[in-house]
Amino acid sequence: MKRIAIAPRPDWQATAEHYGFLFHTIDGSPYWDESAYYAFTLEQIERDIEAPTHELHMLAMSMVDEIIGSEALLAKLTIPERYWDWIADSWKQRQPHLYGRMDLVYDGIGPAKLYELNYDTPTSIYEAAFFQWIWLEQQQQRGVLPKRADQFNQLQELLILAFATIARTLPRPFYFAAVRNNAEDQGTIAYLRDCALQAGLHAEVMALEDIGLSSKGRFTDLQNRVIGSLFKLYPLESLFTDTYGPYLPGSRMQLLEPPWKAVLSNKGILPLLWERHAGHPHLLPAFFEESGDVPLPRGWVRKPLLSREGANVRMVLPDGERIESPGRYTQCPTIRQAFHPLPHFAGGYPLIGSWVVGDTPAGIGIREDATLITRDTSRFVPHIIE
Repeated sequence: MKRIAIAPRPDWQATAEHYGFLFHTIDGSPYWDESAYYAFTLEQIERDIEAPTHELHMLAMSMVDEIIGSEALLAKLTIPERYWDWIADSWKQRQPHLYGRMDLVYDGIGPAKLYELNYDTPTSIYEAAFFQWIWLEQQQQRGVLPKRADQFNQLQELLILAFATIARTLPRPFYFAAVRNNAEDQGTIAYLRDCALQAGLHAEVMALEDIGLSSKGRFTDLQNRVIGSLFKLYPLESLFTDTYGPYLPGSRMQLLEPPWKAVLSNKGILPLLWERHAGHPHLLPAFFEESGDVPLPRGWVRKPLLSREGANVRMVLPDGERIESPGRYTQCPTIRQAFHPLPHFAGGYPLIGSWVVGDTPAGIGIREDATLITRDTSRFVPHIIE
């Protein structure tokens, strides 16, 4: 695993905007960063990233039955009781899921370790699936990268295949929805809708703020049509506390991602996995904070169960140094996870987002931050397989 400096394409911004990548720069700072790329060997990808991704995914999926069958575990994950039966029913019906991203720490030598699962509303899919592939192809055409270079990137093909499979069971009409004024989220659902259309699955886009509620408790679009299925780029735990949240279980609207994903997108899954698979080479020791005596070595990371984008993370390094990030999850229960640092390269600290489409490892995207905490200000850096 190497970080290699490279000249950015002189027209990369115009190229990004041509392809609808309108959030390549956020708050005046580059989000997409092609001044360097990460290079892997094929063995590193297949043995150290793809295989562990599949193994970790299957371990997580094997937990769903146990969690939804246990009121104690659902309560431990702070999932409101009024949604327990709804979540359990979605699992018993095997309502389909589309994708997820697990965040891995990997330095090119030791085994990849799981930081957390992003299995409900993972972002950076457009950059990973589409735009970094465009970057690779154009840099090869211009003679900057060798023709033999490749990527671990089957994302778009597998997304289209997954949508074609899901289309058989989704009630219609089908909508993609995200917050109206969030450019990244709107770009993400536009890309996923395009994949769905390529699969023959007709879908429309609407803002979450435009979803209505009928007098019969059904969710509706702007034409007052009942919504059959909804891909919502909005956290399930936020829907639970929304004014319309209590209507979800009786609405008969099918969600993508499905309600059962709530038990995997919660950081409480990390201590539950460790309890059942202590010593696993791809897991880090993790414990619920409330359990009192937390048997961790010097150096740990505290994470709120429901935090996102690195918010409210507190690190205590083995030498006693403390690093904290701000956020709004100050009243949320927490876990502690053993400290395992990201590798440090010239550009900062890279975190590998390893994608699963359905149940298949599908590709990676790398976000790079100036600190050990990967936040919403991190940059996306492309990769190749040498």
